[in-house]
Amino acid sequence: MPSMTLTEKILARHAGRDAVRPGDNIWVDADVLMTHDVCGPGTIGVFKQHFGKDAKVWDRTKVVIIPDHYIFTADKMANRNVDVLRQFAAEQDLPYFYDVGSDRYKGVCHIALPEEGHTRPGEVLFGTDSHTCTAGAFGEFATGIGNTDAGFVLGAGKLWVKVPTTMRFVFHGELPPYLMAKDLILAVIGDIGCDGATYRAMEFDGDGVYALNIEERMTLTNMVIEAGGKNGVIGPDKVTLDYVNARNRSGKAFTPVFSDPGAKFIFEKVYDVRKLQPVVAKPHSPDNRAFVGEVRGEKLDRAYIGSCTGGKLTDFRAAASILKGKTVKIDTFVVPATSEIAKGLKNEQLNGQSLEEVFLAAGAKIGPPSCAACLGGPSDTFGRLNSPMSCISTTNRNFPGRMGHKEAKVFLASPLTVAASAVNGVITDPREYLE
Repeated sequence: MPSMTLTEKILARHAGRDAVRPGDNIWVDADVLMTHDVCGPGTIGVFKQHFGKDAKVWDRTKVVIIPDHYIFTADKMANRNVDVLRQFAAEQDLPYFYDVGSDRYKGVCHIALPEEGHTRPGEVLFGTDSHTCTAGAFGEFATGIGNTDAGFVLGAGKLWVKVPTTMRFVFHGELPPYLMAKDLILAVIGDIGCDGATYRAMEFDGDGVYALNIEERMTLTNMVIEAGGKNGVIGPDKVTLDYVNARNRSGKAFTPVFSDPGAKFIFEKVYDVRKLQPVVAKPHSPDNRAFVGEVRGEKLDRAYIGSCTGGKLTDFRAAASILKGKTVKIDTFVVPATSEIAKGLKNEQLNGQSLEEVFLAAGAKIGPPSCAACLGGPSDTFGRLNSPMSCISTTNRNFPGRMGHKEAKVFLASPLTVAASAVNGVITDPREYLE
């Protein structure tokens, strides 16, 4: 049997094959299908059109619906989308519908999935969102798909997939206190470009990766799509298994998978994290990389700390470590990714203050858990850029109009860099506050 990468082994198992090779086209069984309020109605429409208006989904325990994008808004069309999800969840008697306005509401789907135990090593997760690749941090094949494919999966439980080639990125060394996973992935995207991993798997390895906590690993895999990646993946270790086992509420058995010795990678790059600097992605592309020193002093109008790639507790701990005892000079918006993280802001202490108290005392505004302004949204969306302003953000995309106004400028950076910049009102090197 040929040596295979982690991605190839997962796909082979889910195709019922002993082995697959890059370029093979195979039917892959799905373990989980996730959709949300933006794509859910379209997915449901495709499903009913092709399988029948009274058809049942292939497995109600494997469908997860998480409204999270355009929910805290008065926009009627956005509200209607959530109503469509509610009706479908009731029709299908779906156990994993995390409805807004209910005690089950979660927030951003990519963080809610692992929190609620829907991510497990060795599995296949399809989601109607390009950042579904976040779940690759748990050692699974996770990728975003369109509404048509998702509608088919709802009825058939499988999808026709081409096996991708795999690129390997190895990080060595102990991460300096002024760097975060966001700096690492922005460095990678800056090196290979927004099309450098098109329809390829991106596998992360090395002691520098395995020293990261699970939230930071999620930041790495979250942004592989910004390089065109089909999926991102990190082999599971004790950190992974401890997290998954603590949250695997269904008790479903899973089998961790690892790349074989001798597996073939189409590309490999090795980084020494001790030699890296804080990174910023300038407008209007995630691969428009600059080291923070190259853009230091750039005037800003707003700072934003949130989203699936920047709204986790690790991100807020980092930001609070800089904002503690200081006052922001520009409007600063803080958006926890999920309700669980929002509770963490209230409960976790930093030198006698909760994280929430640190942010409020610094003059920041805290919004309800959701995607909020990461995808722009209706004009009443919390933190949305409604004018051609300049914003530094922990989000994952900075295309024109991504966070609202088409002429707004968005700089992507780590929570440390965003917090330091919020204090000064200009792009600032976090080392000014950490050394």
